[in-house]
Amino acid sequence: MLQVGIVGLPNVGKSTLFNALTSQQAALAANYPFATIEPNVGVVAVPDERLPVLEEMYKSQKVVPATVEFVDIAGLVRGASKGEGLGNQFLANIRETDAVIQVVRCFEDENVHHVEGSVDPVRDIETIHIELALADLASVEKRKDKAEKTAKSGDKQARAELAVLEKLLPALEAGHAARTAELSEEEAKIARTFSLLTLKPTIYAANVDEETLADPDSNPHVKAVREYAERENAETVVISARLEEELVDLDPAEREEYLAELGVTGSGVGRMIKSAYKLLGLMSFLTAGPKEVRAWTIPVGTKAQKAAGEIHSDIERGFIRAEIVSFDKLVELGSEQAAKEKGLMRSEGKEYVMQEGDVVNFRFNV
Repeated sequence: MLQVGIVGLPNVGKSTLFNALTSQQAALAANYPFATIEPNVGVVAVPDERLPVLEEMYKSQKVVPATVEFVDIAGLVRGASKGEGLGNQFLANIRETDAVIQVVRCFEDENVHHVEGSVDPVRDIETIHIELALADLASVEKRKDKAEKTAKSGDKQARAELAVLEKLLPALEAGHAARTAELSEEEAKIARTFSLLTLKPTIYAANVDEETLADPDSNPHVKAVREYAERENAETVVISARLEEELVDLDPAEREEYLAELGVTGSGVGRMIKSAYKLLGLMSFLTAGPKEVRAWTIPVGTKAQKAAGEIHSDIERGFIRAEIVSFDKLVELGSEQAAKEKGLMRSEGKEYVMQEGDVVNFRFNV
């Protein structure tokens, strides 16, 4: 399962957000640096409003949502790339993840210590970027030395790697993320084999207080984070981690009522989970019947026969065709039979590229 790492400076709300995401109190949230030492891991259901609709339509016995795995990683401080604080462990833990949520403190609270002494989200983002970039710089320089030696012998792969490394170096030397370097699709494919920390896709979680949640644009810290993220073509999700953690104890109806009183529509946690799922390059296709409604996770761009293998290897091996109708059309018409009568239940072959929200019935023979 692909993992999303939750990172940030100490005391910015990482463990609180993790608790809210996983609907549990597993992560120790405390007002001192390094409250998290070993990374906490939680498997989280991806909110999907389509599933209860299909459950009602098919009178299904159970519903199985898609999931994504979150990892709460120890806080990073200046000098982490040289082993300061829990730097070495932090870097090792983040290297194992596939994408990153960087939690940035956007609230003022004199009772919550800030490791830098003041609230400045852009400074905090850059602190982490510089440390990750320095770690990547050391890795790239070492790899470049090796590639140069191999390239002299005429090795084509080494030459291709060297060309990419030389494009990554200027960004890293300037303290910027490797993902900001301009690479072709083929070069980006090569770069991904380097396992660089700053190549990981990133979402910024602007952690605000409850009072400003309804109008985050009034918060200058949020504005600063959004402007920074836009320069990287990254997404910013505004969330009140403390509030979301408290909402865990309420039933869904009470939760929605409380959020409505604050002038907020929907849970920030739900938006965060969906954004993380998308950030990982994942999508869902759906299967539905009396026994079960399920969202199946596949990478964007997966073809029908490969998608069938997510259900069972026998279905992939014996694939004949996929009978597909879009969720919206199925709900509009009210049943698979009606979709067939209207000619909207399509028969697709193994090369069909699956689309988000396809409701599928695979035909196979083994």
